[in-house]
This record gives sequence, structure tokens and C-alpha cells, in this order.
Amino acid sequence: MPKSATDLELDSALTLSQAAIGCDFQIRQVEGPACSQLRDIGFCEQMRVKKLTNGRNMLCTVCGTRLALSKDLADQIQVVPA
Repeated sequence: MPKSATDLELDSALTLSQAAIGCDFQIRQVEGPACSQLRDIGFCEQMRVKKLTNGRNMLCTVCGTRLALSKDLADQIQVVPA
């Protein structure tokens, strides 16, 4: 059975912690215990994010602001290539 476009987009989604450094991504979904706090600081669906560093605490830009996120928080953000 062929997959729909939505299924293909969700299949290609990564967590922000899995995403490559230096690449631009679009946030596809934010879910988990801290989702409301993540949305409050700008990590909303359809926003663009760029991952700058990797590690236990990673640096990224969203809405023109550099933010540090723990790996646990980054695991709650699903992204696709922009």
C-alpha cells in the first residue's frame, strides 16, 4: 500500500538531538512533558531551527535567538530538513 505525503514527512522526521550540526530544519512536532515550556521559548511547529553544537547540552538558533537545550528536551522536538 503506498504511503501518503504525511506519512512520508513523518517517516523522515528526526529528533533535534539526532539532527546534523549546521543544518536548517523545520520543527514538525513538539511532544512530551516539557512541550508547553518549549513552545513558550519559541520551539513551535513550523518554526525553523538551526543546530549549532552537539552534546549533552546543545546550542541552536530559533527565532533569531541562540538557545541551549538538554538532550532530553531536544528529544521532544521532531524536525525535518528545511
